[in-house]
Amino acid sequence: MNFFENDSRIGKTIISEADIKQKVRETGKFLSEKYNGKPLLLISILKGAFIFLADICRELTVPCEIGFMRVKSYYEGTSSSGDVKILMDIDRNIENYHVVVIEDIIDTGRTLHDVVEILKSRKPLSLEVVTLLDKPERRLVDFGADRSLFTIPDLFVVGYGLDCGENYRNLPYIAEYIQK
Repeated sequence: MNFFENDSRIGKTIISEADIKQKVRETGKFLSEKYNGKPLLLISILKGAFIFLADICRELTVPCEIGFMRVKSYYEGTSSSGDVKILMDIDRNIENYHVVVIEDIIDTGRTLHDVVEILKSRKPLSLEVVTLLDKPERRLVDFGADRSLFTIPDLFVVGYGLDCGENYRNLPYIAEYIQK
Protein backbone atom coordinates (compact mmCIF):
# COMPACT_ATOMS: atom_id res chain seq x y z
CA MET A 1 0.00 0.00 0.00
CA ASN A 2 1.22 3.49 -0.85
CA PHE A 3 1.25 5.67 2.28
CA PHE A 4 0.36 8.76 0.28
CA GLU A 5 -2.88 7.30 -1.08
CA ASN A 6 -4.52 7.79 2.31
CA ASP A 7 -2.85 11.06 3.28
CA SER A 8 -5.58 13.72 3.38
CA ARG A 9 -2.97 16.48 3.07
CA ILE A 10 -2.12 15.41 -0.48
CA GLY A 11 -4.57 17.12 -2.77
CA LYS A 12 -5.05 16.84 -6.49
CA THR A 13 -2.18 15.96 -8.79
CA ILE A 14 -0.94 19.14 -10.47
CA ILE A 15 1.68 17.52 -12.74
CA SER A 16 1.82 13.80 -13.43
CA GLU A 17 4.91 11.63 -13.26
CA ALA A 18 4.62 10.97 -17.01
CA ASP A 19 4.47 14.69 -17.82
CA ILE A 20 7.53 15.37 -15.66
CA LYS A 21 9.48 12.58 -17.37
CA GLN A 22 8.61 13.90 -20.82
CA LYS A 23 9.68 17.48 -20.03
CA VAL A 24 12.88 16.27 -18.35
CA ARG A 25 13.72 14.25 -21.49
CA GLU A 26 13.13 17.30 -23.70
CA THR A 27 15.25 19.49 -21.42
CA GLY A 28 18.09 16.95 -21.35
CA LYS A 29 18.10 16.86 -25.15
CA PHE A 30 18.04 20.68 -25.36
CA LEU A 31 20.94 21.07 -22.91
CA SER A 32 22.94 18.29 -24.61
CA GLU A 33 22.68 20.06 -27.96
CA LYS A 34 23.42 23.49 -26.52
CA TYR A 35 26.48 22.43 -24.51
CA ASN A 36 27.94 19.78 -26.79
CA GLY A 37 31.73 20.11 -26.64
CA LYS A 38 31.61 22.75 -23.90
CA PRO A 39 32.63 22.47 -20.23
CA LEU A 40 29.31 22.13 -18.43
CA LEU A 41 28.64 22.48 -14.70
CA LEU A 42 25.17 21.81 -13.32
CA ILE A 43 24.54 23.41 -9.95
CA SER A 44 21.65 22.09 -7.91
CA ILE A 45 20.02 24.12 -5.20
CA LEU A 46 19.52 21.69 -2.32
CA LYS A 47 17.44 20.15 -1.10
CA GLY A 48 14.42 20.54 -3.36
CA ALA A 49 16.15 20.24 -6.73
CA PHE A 50 18.20 17.09 -6.12
CA ILE A 51 15.73 14.71 -7.79
CA PHE A 52 15.29 17.07 -10.74
CA LEU A 53 19.08 17.37 -11.11
CA ALA A 54 19.54 13.60 -11.03
CA ASP A 55 16.92 13.07 -13.73
CA ILE A 56 18.26 15.90 -15.93
CA CYS A 57 21.79 14.56 -15.55
CA ARG A 58 20.73 11.07 -16.66
CA GLU A 59 19.14 12.55 -19.79
CA LEU A 60 22.30 14.40 -20.87
CA THR A 61 24.36 12.91 -23.68
CA VAL A 62 27.34 15.20 -23.01
CA PRO A 63 29.84 15.24 -20.14
CA CYS A 64 28.98 17.43 -17.19
CA GLU A 65 30.15 18.12 -13.68
CA ILE A 66 27.86 18.68 -10.74
CA GLY A 67 27.99 21.14 -7.87
CA PHE A 68 25.66 21.84 -5.00
CA MET A 69 24.54 24.89 -3.08
CA ARG A 70 22.25 24.92 -0.12
CA VAL A 71 20.18 28.04 0.33
CA LYS A 72 17.60 28.73 2.98
CA SER A 73 14.72 31.11 2.51
CA TYR A 74 11.77 29.26 4.03
CA TYR A 75 11.42 29.04 7.79
CA GLU A 76 8.87 27.01 9.73
CA GLY A 77 6.10 27.51 7.25
CA THR A 78 4.99 27.71 3.70
CA SER A 79 5.79 31.29 2.74
CA SER A 80 9.10 32.90 1.93
CA SER A 81 10.80 34.78 4.72
CA GLY A 82 12.55 37.11 2.30
CA ASP A 83 15.84 36.42 4.07
CA VAL A 84 18.25 34.42 1.88
CA LYS A 85 21.21 32.62 3.42
CA ILE A 86 23.86 30.52 1.65
CA LEU A 87 24.29 27.49 3.92
CA MET A 88 26.58 25.50 1.60
CA ASP A 89 28.49 26.93 -1.31
CA ILE A 90 29.88 25.18 -4.38
CA ASP A 91 33.38 23.83 -3.97
CA ARG A 92 35.09 25.04 -7.14
CA ASN A 93 36.03 27.98 -9.30
CA ILE A 94 33.39 28.31 -12.03
CA GLU A 95 35.26 30.63 -14.41
CA ASN A 96 35.92 27.89 -16.96
CA TYR A 97 32.41 26.46 -17.05
CA HIS A 98 29.08 27.06 -18.68
CA VAL A 99 26.89 26.97 -15.58
CA VAL A 100 23.31 25.76 -15.53
CA VAL A 101 21.54 26.29 -12.23
CA ILE A 102 18.95 23.57 -11.68
CA GLU A 103 16.15 24.76 -9.39
CA ASP A 104 12.95 23.15 -8.19
CA ILE A 105 10.64 26.18 -8.05
CA ILE A 106 10.73 29.92 -8.55
CA ASP A 107 8.23 31.56 -6.26
CA THR A 108 8.98 35.13 -5.17
CA GLY A 109 12.24 35.03 -7.16
CA ARG A 110 14.27 36.49 -4.30
CA THR A 111 16.28 33.39 -3.51
CA LEU A 112 17.31 32.54 -7.04
CA HIS A 113 17.92 36.18 -7.93
CA ASP A 114 20.47 36.42 -5.12
CA VAL A 115 22.07 33.07 -5.99
CA VAL A 116 22.41 34.06 -9.66
CA GLU A 117 23.99 37.40 -8.75
CA ILE A 118 26.55 35.62 -6.57
CA LEU A 119 27.35 33.15 -9.34
CA LYS A 120 27.59 35.84 -12.03
CA SER A 121 30.15 37.69 -9.90
CA ARG A 122 32.32 34.56 -10.15
CA LYS A 123 32.53 35.01 -13.95
CA PRO A 124 31.37 31.72 -15.47
CA LEU A 125 31.61 31.40 -19.28
CA SER A 126 27.81 31.57 -19.29
CA LEU A 127 25.02 31.10 -16.80
CA GLU A 128 21.44 30.03 -17.22
CA VAL A 129 18.65 28.85 -14.95
CA VAL A 130 16.43 25.83 -15.54
CA THR A 131 13.53 25.44 -13.14
CA LEU A 132 11.05 22.65 -12.80
CA LEU A 133 8.24 24.93 -11.63
CA ASP A 134 7.50 28.61 -12.03
CA LYS A 135 4.90 30.55 -10.03
CA PRO A 136 4.86 33.96 -11.73
CA GLU A 137 1.86 35.18 -9.70
CA ARG A 138 4.08 35.24 -6.60
CA ARG A 139 7.06 37.09 -8.11
CA LEU A 140 8.36 39.94 -5.97
CA VAL A 141 11.52 40.66 -7.97
CA ASP A 142 12.13 40.95 -11.69
CA PHE A 143 13.53 37.48 -12.30
CA GLY A 144 12.74 34.63 -14.63
CA ALA A 145 14.31 31.33 -15.57
CA ASP A 146 15.84 30.76 -18.98
CA ARG A 147 13.82 27.56 -19.15
CA SER A 148 10.79 26.59 -17.05
CA LEU A 149 9.34 23.14 -17.46
CA PHE A 150 5.95 23.99 -15.93
CA THR A 151 4.11 27.14 -14.88
CA ILE A 152 1.75 26.59 -11.97
CA PRO A 153 -0.83 28.70 -10.14
CA ASP A 154 -0.28 30.04 -6.64
CA LEU A 155 -0.63 26.74 -4.79
CA PHE A 156 1.60 25.14 -2.19
CA VAL A 157 2.88 21.97 -3.84
CA VAL A 158 4.89 18.93 -2.81
CA GLY A 159 6.51 16.01 -4.56
CA TYR A 160 9.40 15.34 -6.93
CA GLY A 161 11.83 16.88 -4.45
CA LEU A 162 9.58 19.60 -3.04
CA ASP A 163 8.62 19.19 0.58
CA CYS A 164 6.55 20.37 3.47
CA GLY A 165 8.42 19.97 6.73
CA GLU A 166 10.93 17.65 5.00
CA ASN A 167 8.14 15.25 3.97
CA TYR A 168 6.71 14.31 0.57
CA ARG A 169 9.92 14.78 -1.47
CA ASN A 170 9.62 11.18 -2.65
CA LEU A 171 6.27 11.59 -4.40
CA PRO A 172 6.95 10.90 -8.10
CA TYR A 173 4.54 13.66 -9.17
CA ILE A 174 3.64 17.21 -8.10
CA ALA A 175 0.55 17.51 -5.92
CA GLU A 176 -1.23 20.30 -4.10
CA TYR A 177 -0.57 20.24 -0.37
CA ILE A 178 -3.68 20.85 1.71
CA GLN A 179 -2.76 22.96 4.73
CA LYS A 180 -4.85 22.08 7.77
